[in-house]
This record gives sequence, C-alpha cells and structure tokens, in this order.
Amino acid sequence: MNSVAADIINWATFAEARSVLGEAFVRVLGYFREDGTKSVAAIEEAMRQKDAAALVMPAHTLKGEALQFGADSLGDLAEEIEFAARHYVEIRQGPEELLEKVVQLRPLFEATLVALETEISPLVERRAAFGSRTIGQVNYSRARA
Repeated sequence: MNSVAADIINWATFAEARSVLGEAFVRVLGYFREDGTKSVAAIEEAMRQKDAAALVMPAHTLKGEALQFGADSLGDLAEEIEFAARHYVEIRQGPEELLEKVVQLRPLFEATLVALETEISPLVERRAAFGSRTIGQVNYSRARA
C-alpha cells in the first residue's frame, strides 16, 4: 500500500466492508465503480450547467457509496459538494464557488479506485501480520526462468 492510498482510504472500514460482504465484495465494488463514474459525470455536467440542484443527488450518492468502502477522502469531498449545493439551492445562487472542489473530484475518484482495486488484486504482494513472510506474492523473475 502506498502513502497516497493510506491517505485516502480508511483501511479499517475497507476491511470491515470486505468481511461483511464476503464473496459479494468484488461485485459490489464493481457497482461502486459504475455508479461512481456516473455520479462524477453528473456532478461535472451539473457544474457546467451551473445547476446547484442537479449537484445534490449524485454528490449524495457518491458520498454514501464511497464511505461504505472506507473511501473517506472521496466521501468527504462529495459531502462538501452536496451540502454546499443544498445551500446554494436554498439561497437561489449558482454553484460557481464549487468549481475548485468539483475539479478535484474526478482525480480523487480515480485514485480511490486504483487504491481499492490494487488492494483486492490477487497479484499484489501481501505481507503476513507478523514477520516478513510474503503471502501470495507473484515472483515473475522465477517464472520466466
């Protein structure tokens, strides 16, 4: 796990979700990828249209899905967008002040997916909890020989 992944993912929440979902975890993570991609696109389009009301639901959806996997940074950013958009709707103001946060959303979503999918990949080197014995490590240098 790299330092970026450690900063954007709450690995305890991730592990709990993985344990609770069991065999369905990979499938549900796939739904997160699909739904999250749609939510990010909808948020970007709402921003282009300067439509605060259209920001609310996709940001809310992204927030909930992100937080269930421990993607706290993404969930927090989506929550900021959601709450600010709700405020702009109430005061009847465009969401232009959210542009910086919306611009940060796609790169963070993509980094989050990389971190989550790297963690579940069977090709990722795993270290045992105690000692340095490697579990499930693929050694390509020996495989070529």
